[in-house]
Amino acid sequence: MGEKVVAGRFDPSDRQRYRDKLRKCLVGLERLLAEKRFDRPKNLMGLEIELNLAGADGMPRMLNAQVLERIASRDFQTELAMFNLEVNIAPHRLGGRVFDQLEEELLTSLAYAHRKAGELDAGIMMIGILPTLDRDDLVSSNLSDVDRYTLLNDQIVAARGEDFVLDIQGVEHLTCTSKSIAPEAACTSVQLHLQVTPGRFADVWNAAQAVAAAQIAVGANSPFLFGRELWSESRPPLFQQSTDTRPPELQAQGVRPRTWFGERWITSAYDLFEENLRYYPALLPICDDEDPLRVLDEGGVPSLAELVLHNGTVYRWNRPVYGIADGVPHLRVENRVLPAGPTVTDVVANAAFYYGVVRALAEESRPVWTRMPFEAAAANFDAACRHGIDARLQWPRRGRHGGTTEVDATTLVRDELLPLAAAGLDAWGVEPVDRDLYLGVIEERCRRRTNGAAWQSATFHRGLEQGLSRDAALAATTRRYCELMHVGEPVHTWPVGLPEPVPLG
Repeated sequence: MGEKVVAGRFDPSDRQRYRDKLRKCLVGLERLLAEKRFDRPKNLMGLEIELNLAGADGMPRMLNAQVLERIASRDFQTELAMFNLEVNIAPHRLGGRVFDQLEEELLTSLAYAHRKAGELDAGIMMIGILPTLDRDDLVSSNLSDVDRYTLLNDQIVAARGEDFVLDIQGVEHLTCTSKSIAPEAACTSVQLHLQVTPGRFADVWNAAQAVAAAQIAVGANSPFLFGRELWSESRPPLFQQSTDTRPPELQAQGVRPRTWFGERWITSAYDLFEENLRYYPALLPICDDEDPLRVLDEGGVPSLAELVLHNGTVYRWNRPVYGIADGVPHLRVENRVLPAGPTVTDVVANAAFYYGVVRALAEESRPVWTRMPFEAAAANFDAACRHGIDARLQWPRRGRHGGTTEVDATTLVRDELLPLAAAGLDAWGVEPVDRDLYLGVIEERCRRRTNGAAWQSATFHRGLEQGLSRDAALAATTRRYCELMHVGEPVHTWPVGLPEPVPLG
């Protein structure tokens, strides 16, 4: 959430006051949109990566406060659990050699953080879900010692009123319960921000929703949880179930989960903020002193603090963001579908593919969302999470006949989306050398039908074939992953399997 929140108790009047304030904020947002007060196009993008701390044995290390103290950089901050960190890269203008520059900055930042973590016998890992996590690691006592996480956990637990149930049927079946939201901390992601004008927001958000399944198919990196092999990208079902405030009765009534793909294409950013107020009770009813409408009347720019805070507790995979920079309000689309890792090159390639294809899709004369039902986009997202690089997706037919057809994700990406992404990056003014390098990484994943999840699963099974126990195979896979991640060659080049043991003597 990024908010300075102080733990405390709430009474019914707090919730009523907060609801009233939220409505004022929504009116304020509507006025800002009507008055065209938002920032002009700046082609700005931003990047955040959630990270894991693990030891040389591949096991999680609950040391984020100590590691952050040694890193001593504002670019790094806490995340939900003590084995999590987050690195934030300053906004960049899309164009030129921006992706090469991003790679250099990330390599430098992560190498420094890894060295500092090494002073405490830990290391940095970029991976969607750390395969060696155990249920005992994901308990409330391992949540970061930060008021906002304690308060958020208490409020979600109170709203649910009973234990959380994790029930994920994948390659194997996982069922267990949790008394806290701590299992959410297993999910570490890459968040891609794109600042857009209000007039372009709906097209960009719709395009991001349409392409989310393709992002997951080529970028999946989270096949294991609690020793079970589940979906290629297990973060979405885990995130939804570990933050689900709905007991079974409310689920049966069709009440929406707080982790949500959505249910319709939109026509304005306002649609999403308004839905968040209409469908979701407040989890953190903390009121600011500002009167947003008075600020507007006086010619100022309101912070809309309650709207921003509430928006941060609704976990859309493509989230609308309201912000202020240099006294001017702006809107961003925050793309949250991708897992962290495997390497910095892979992360930057995923980003280049996203920014390119979203630009191209948003500017098409017959946009994909006018030719495909929203239900198909949601079903695609589910299929990609389950099957990763082997997913089959619904996509509009080419030509005049209309309708959708089912196609391999790799075929869709190689034949249709990569050319669109190249055109989109050209429109941003990205140098051809960077365009070809990073989109080439995505093309190679498709050609070899591999990604981080496929490599993890294949290497784990190779370990089992060599006679390792499940736990030993997962730990060995994690150690090998960490080694190759720090070497830095993209995941499609990684050899499957564990290195041969060195003979003694």
